[in-house]
Amino acid sequence: MAKTKSKKSELTKEKMLHMHRLMLDIRNFDNKVNRLVKKGKIPGMTHFSVGEEAANVGAIGAIRKGFDMITSNHRGHGQSIALEIDLNGMMAEIMGKATGTCKGKGGSMHIADLDGGNLGANGIVGGGMGMAIGAALTQKMKKTGKIILCCFGDGAVNEGTFHETLNMASIWKLPVIFYSINNMYGISTPIKSVINIDYNYQRASAYGVPGHFIEDGNDLLAVYNKFEEVVQYVRDGNGPVLVEAITYRWLGHSTSDPGKYRTKEEVDEWKKKDPIERFKGYLIENKIATASEIEAIEKASEDAVEESVKFALSSPEPTLESAFEDIFAD
Repeated sequence: MAKTKSKKSELTKEKMLHMHRLMLDIRNFDNKVNRLVKKGKIPGMTHFSVGEEAANVGAIGAIRKGFDMITSNHRGHGQSIALEIDLNGMMAEIMGKATGTCKGKGGSMHIADLDGGNLGANGIVGGGMGMAIGAALTQKMKKTGKIILCCFGDGAVNEGTFHETLNMASIWKLPVIFYSINNMYGISTPIKSVINIDYNYQRASAYGVPGHFIEDGNDLLAVYNKFEEVVQYVRDGNGPVLVEAITYRWLGHSTSDPGKYRTKEEVDEWKKKDPIERFKGYLIENKIATASEIEAIEKASEDAVEESVKFALSSPEPTLESAFEDIFAD
């Protein structure tokens, strides 16, 4: 398949500034969470999306928010924020508070927002794939016109569920986009050492579905433009697609990972490809927004994240009785 390159977008100024704000929210939120973990304010494991903002926002920006649905993975903060989850509820959830989006019972790796279309992050590698095709089958049977965006990392493509669900989605022509966000490492394992092909998207041909490759997943417009194309293809009833975007996580796999398997030079080289700074430059150079407008958006994002921390810290802990709630469907 042809490689995607950025092109002059037909997006409105409002849409582009909104996507820029979402990328800033992801960066600021995760950096804040990282600091709170180190201060002992957040329990459990956390996995960050710093560096992957464009890959998340560009893809989710092309679906219909409040209508379509996503499944996420353990590195799901970026996808949740890109789908415009309430930051207060998400921070409270990560802190294990009763006001969290899952009442403090899920934590960082299980963020969900059913009303917003987020069927949930997942601590199991590839765990969202079965959920995605189940949801997609429901949409097809009910003829809702909704599609499912199934997000996962490069490490999930060697899981059996990847092959099983892609095969089933192909056979039944389900309205689902399989999206491999390839940051090139499954924890400490380079993806190149565990696949004998160049890229993950090439596996699509084995299941008779289109494979799409976004060479620069740090280019917000390249991601968005490709997803506009594949979203329409799937919504038109043509069945599933497999999309792969190349990006990079700046931080370790999780808060417990110092990332010693990567050189400082490698990380620094990728930081030069910062998706937020690149899009900021694009907006200013093309006179879409002024520097002062961008600064105002940056300040608003920082303030929103700080407000989410205040909300979470002031929220109550779950009661002991709540441990026995939400176990069975009413």
